[in-house]
Amino acid sequence: MNPPIIIIGSGFGAYQLIKTIRRTNKEQPISVFTLDAGHDYNKPDLSHVFSKQQSSADLIRTSATDFASEFNITLHPFTEVEHIDTKLQQIVVQGIVHPYSKLVLATGAKTFIPPMLGEMNNDVLTLNSLQEFESAQPQLQHAQRILVIGAGLIGTEIAMDLASCGKSVTVVDPSEAVMANMLPTIIADALQKKMQAAGITFKLNRSISSLSRTNTGICALLNSTEICEVDCVISAAGLKANTGLAKNSGLEVNMGILVNQQLQTSAQHVYALGDCAEINGKVRAYLQPIMLSANALAKTLLAQPTDLALPAMLIKVKTPLMPIQLGGDTVMGATSWQVEIDELGSSVKAYNQHKQMIGFVVTEGHMKNAFPLLRALPANL
Repeated sequence: MNPPIIIIGSGFGAYQLIKTIRRTNKEQPISVFTLDAGHDYNKPDLSHVFSKQQSSADLIRTSATDFASEFNITLHPFTEVEHIDTKLQQIVVQGIVHPYSKLVLATGAKTFIPPMLGEMNNDVLTLNSLQEFESAQPQLQHAQRILVIGAGLIGTEIAMDLASCGKSVTVVDPSEAVMANMLPTIIADALQKKMQAAGITFKLNRSISSLSRTNTGICALLNSTEICEVDCVISAAGLKANTGLAKNSGLEVNMGILVNQQLQTSAQHVYALGDCAEINGKVRAYLQPIMLSANALAKTLLAQPTDLALPAMLIKVKTPLMPIQLGGDTVMGATSWQVEIDELGSSVKAYNQHKQMIGFVVTEGHMKNAFPLLRALPANL
């Protein structure tokens, strides 16, 4: 019997890959090794669990046991892979060797926590997985004053969701604006005003120097010497690909695990997918590119080598106070913008130095413009 396809990780990319393989091949042996329980859930739901009053159990779409049974896989939950031997095509787990025919690294990413002084810096919460939310949920339920590190996409979504539940929320970010890498200034300012009207406090152009314990909670000292007294701190300061296993096993890594157009790493028969993979200099952490990557990789693993082709893609920002959709490059590489604003909302087109449209943002009542603008953008690859 041939060795199985082994997948390390059980996130969206890994499970989308399995579902795609099973649509055409029901019998190919597949083994999954994962650090968590292996439940199938939708990670983006984590940014609006508070307004929906959901528990970690509510987010599970299919339990690990049911998923393994339905898709005919061998699941190894709460299991750490210690080493990959790419020459012998095997992984090592607790000293036991497991051979593979193909290996897929879907090890995901972890939340970046900025360096800070103080005895509370190890108590910063993260919400990048079901397991992390389950661990943080009791503390977040009781907390009334919450500090969010990061005013990017995830930090903005989480802050708005927490505020909608009556929490007092403060957002700290070293950037000058909300979602500074994704939104032109005119949209970022409008979003910030909406959030401030909802009671959210912003400390922009600032970072946290230290976190210390007080009798009533946590004291956050900012680099501006301001002090914020809060009950808990959440980091949403961006993601860092989990590349440790790959690097220690001799694979080439940069910001992520380096892969080619077929998602193959620097080693034969070894592939990477999702938040941990870097293709053409980018780590693509959104659902649509991960889904398309899984669909292409499934064909490659089943002996139909397929290059990944990514069209221009739409990003929906879950900010109900000011719904936003965007596509392409709206800040980076943009040198001019065309803005249309009326009482319904805004449409902004971003142009490069050659006067070519490279991105757009639409808000509120201008959502109908999203797909026509998306079709006008060039493909990513």
